[in-house]
Amino acid sequence: MGKSRLEAFSDGVLAIIITIMVLELKVPHRSDAEALGPLVPNFLSYVLSFIYVGIYWNNHHHLLHVAKRLSGGVLWANLNLLFWLSLFPFATGWMGENHFAPLPTAAYGFVLLMAAISYYVLQQCIIATDGPNSVLRRAVGADWKGKLSPFLYTSAIVLSFWAHWVAQAIYVFVALIWLVPDRRIERVVDETEH
Repeated sequence: MGKSRLEAFSDGVLAIIITIMVLELKVPHRSDAEALGPLVPNFLSYVLSFIYVGIYWNNHHHLLHVAKRLSGGVLWANLNLLFWLSLFPFATGWMGENHFAPLPTAAYGFVLLMAAISYYVLQQCIIATDGPNSVLRRAVGADWKGKLSPFLYTSAIVLSFWAHWVAQAIYVFVALIWLVPDRRIERVVDETEH
């Protein structure tokens, strides 16, 4: 299978995930501003999840851009990542509908944690397939964000049962650190081409 086919399949799945999430947003039956109040938790959950899906889409593109070859392991690791990302609509909807209650907030964090671990596994499969001199291996380096994120998600899951707003703040914080453009892969690709 070529990289373009894998990327197209993954892009399609991510587009469906976003579509499902937005379809979960319910239109108020009244036209006054007060009708929007109860929808705020759902909307905030959607915005956060949309940002996360966007982060994964962007970083997934970079991973596949530098991958030289695909293996069966890479294909399965990619499917594993897409599985966990496909649970975003459920976790997002449950958390928003229940106004960030402890258990839905913890479940949302669990899905984020599993997606992060799955992304790491995919990254490692690509590195293993491309060999020790792979562009991705050089680009990833110490990968402090990749190592910090699962720790923060785990902390937030535990905190969800005592201080669910702190857990929410952690989820937002992790999204913000990943929103900062990560130029490691682009930098290594530029060095390789020059």
